[in-house]
Amino acid sequence: MVHSNNSAEASNPRLFATALAAMGVVYGDIGTSPLYTMREVFSGPHAVTVTTANLLGILSLIFWALTITVTLKYVMFITRADNRGEGGIMALTALALRTRNAGPRLLWLLSALGIFGAALFYGDAVITPAMSVLSAVEGLEVATPLFKPYVVPLTLVILVGLFLFQPRGTASIGALFGPVMMFWFGTLGALGLWNILKHPYVLTAINPWYAVQFFNENRGHGFLALGAVVLAITGGEALYADMGHFGRRPIKWAWLGYVFPCLYLNYLGQGALILDDPAAVKSPFFLLVPPALLLPMVVLATAATIIASQAVISGAFSLTSQAMQLGYCPRIQVRFTSEREKGQIYIPNINWLLLAAVIALVLGFRTSSNLAAAYGIAVTLTMMIDTVLAFIVVRALWNWNWLQAGLFLILFIIVDFAFFSANLIKILDGGWFPLVLGFAVFTLLATWKRGRTLLYEKLQRDSMPLDAFLKSLEYGGPQRVAGTGIFMTTNPDSVPRAMLHNLLHNKVLHQRVILLNVNVKDIPHVPETERIHVKALPQGFWQVIIDYGFKDEPNIPVALTQLDGLGMEPLEMMETSFFLGRETIVPNVIPSMPLWRQILFTWMFRNADTATAYFRIPANRVVELGTQIEL
Repeated sequence: MVHSNNSAEASNPRLFATALAAMGVVYGDIGTSPLYTMREVFSGPHAVTVTTANLLGILSLIFWALTITVTLKYVMFITRADNRGEGGIMALTALALRTRNAGPRLLWLLSALGIFGAALFYGDAVITPAMSVLSAVEGLEVATPLFKPYVVPLTLVILVGLFLFQPRGTASIGALFGPVMMFWFGTLGALGLWNILKHPYVLTAINPWYAVQFFNENRGHGFLALGAVVLAITGGEALYADMGHFGRRPIKWAWLGYVFPCLYLNYLGQGALILDDPAAVKSPFFLLVPPALLLPMVVLATAATIIASQAVISGAFSLTSQAMQLGYCPRIQVRFTSEREKGQIYIPNINWLLLAAVIALVLGFRTSSNLAAAYGIAVTLTMMIDTVLAFIVVRALWNWNWLQAGLFLILFIIVDFAFFSANLIKILDGGWFPLVLGFAVFTLLATWKRGRTLLYEKLQRDSMPLDAFLKSLEYGGPQRVAGTGIFMTTNPDSVPRAMLHNLLHNKVLHQRVILLNVNVKDIPHVPETERIHVKALPQGFWQVIIDYGFKDEPNIPVALTQLDGLGMEPLEMMETSFFLGRETIVPNVIPSMPLWRQILFTWMFRNADTATAYFRIPANRVVELGTQIEL
């Protein structure tokens, strides 16, 4: 395990600038939670009665949820489990899979947990834009009930505009995200502090005894209230997923020094307002705002929710790209929207699928209160998976003893499970949506991985050993023609099927033959100096292996330009031909996986992007040779 320690972060101005940028990406989701959390606690489907004791109990629960789950678990602990500086559930899964002496069943279980956690993120990427933008636009209803009929149409216009903007990328406006969110958090803190001055007594809510008393007095109903309290920490897991963009220190100091204090001041201010006027529970956030500033506040809140939505949409693009590299997702078109930031990508298929799901969600639920039931269950389940995977990492890779690792697991899993179980009652009210979407995405990812494994095993069984083939050429072989032939192969030690087909039909070989294998490692980035490995073989053959990390951009022509410095003559692209196999899956009489999964894999395989486009190989230099394979 390697800890992120970028020397550029050492200077305070640089640290401040990076922390400011992190506010615009990392904390957008959790930063918009005050729009609806307190409202859902006191006026949602399992509303808590407005009393001073209950109010202090809820404010105490929110403080300790933010402290234990976000501060202790993610900021102080899980961000240390970085994969060469990168975070997120894919990076955490890759670390957990390095467990020594683990049996195949445990490795399969850890892999399945990681894939399912990643699949749940897509539910978050759909719910967050719908929930946050709806809740911001609903502020217009506080100004005047006349706006009520226009809330849903205006929300849809904003969301459609957001998704239509995605092909342009965020490079041009991304610099504004940090300052806007800094102003947003400052406004949250100022509004909260202004109302706290009227009832300073709410500051005592930090005392955990109020949370204990709340459960003691409300018992089962108090436990169900956790299903609304959890809204305060939705988005907390994002700070780990985005760690690779900013580093651990800026994320930590932005949270501890600014975001957390401002967030909690706002919650305390809403509590003071409700103490003063219990009727304010209908919209405590917007009723904090002086009437003259209400419309500007709606505009600012909408801007903050758009930024929060942009962060999860970009996260869905990034996660899909990583899944492709790690072999869990078929190749689909990826566009890079920034010449400077390699992480800024746009995936058309994912963008339009997310937009369709978001529109359906807004039209189906129509209010943020209805959507609150769908929010939380996916996040709490993801947080539980993070805890389990982190437990494996600290036990197996950090060599913690059972007592240390057990205390870590017990503390966080109790909190995670409490929030998750409190959300289970929401399943029929809308919590089914992220679960159904998560299981659907999990099925796609797992089916693709399984199908690719079976396909690889089938190709291996039918392949010819490379050393035997090269030895046979010593006794005479096919006609050799000028130029270079590059054959892509999944196994550098066997003869590619495309080569066998070329010999069968064309009966020639190039003077120089390169057997090219692309290998994706379980680290985020592979340095350029370590990317390409070359081995000279007899009979004019060369074995070339190109290594990429799961966050690198595959570009074979660029990688091959390094060959001339590794003992090979430089490639002349106009004298080079790339030979690629194009397999067609044929149903088997005795399928090696259930028929429905075989049909699903065949459909995904048929619609996957070509290797030519994915690896950026010049199309006019490619020869594709088809073959039929029975799984």
